[in-house]
Amino acid sequence: MRRFTWPLVVVLLFVPMAALAQSQEVVASALSSAPASIGEDATVMAWDMSVVREGTNGWTCFPDNPETEGNDPMCLDGEWLNWADAWINKTEPSVGRIGFGYMLQGAAAGESNVDPYADGPTADNEWMPEPGPPHIMMVVPNGEWLKGLPTTPDGGGPWVMWKDHALVHVMIPTTRKPPH
Repeated sequence: MRRFTWPLVVVLLFVPMAALAQSQEVVASALSSAPASIGEDATVMAWDMSVVREGTNGWTCFPDNPETEGNDPMCLDGEWLNWADAWINKTEPSVGRIGFGYMLQGAAAGESNVDPYADGPTADNEWMPEPGPPHIMMVVPNGEWLKGLPTTPDGGGPWVMWKDHALVHVMIPTTRKPPH
């Protein structure tokens, strides 16, 4: 019976160490999406919605999504988290105040500028095939506030994405990537 003790000890030590390393990778990826002043106290969640690390400042950061092409971690305040829930569940968002989200590593490749649920390019969905630049996102309680703003990324500055949808928001490109 003694000869099985060492392999068991090695397995019992290796499994938690591997889980810890994976957890640290998830946290590092998630925190790379936002300024350090926000990320350091943010909750970190995995894409299965499990909490990897509890936070204290009302922000929630997610690591790179392994199901998308490109490096796309994000960090969202409470309004954006509610917005994201509506997007995922295809319901009407409830936005009570201006909210912000950070994607300072950039966005996944392949997304429509007009249809939040498009799976691929069509003649009229303004498909953006390349990964998006690092950016800040802003959501407002009333999409009417955004009328008159640019609606395509062509100008290089902020633009309104999904302008004719309840999930309308502003994309604010930045060249800044955090030094994580």
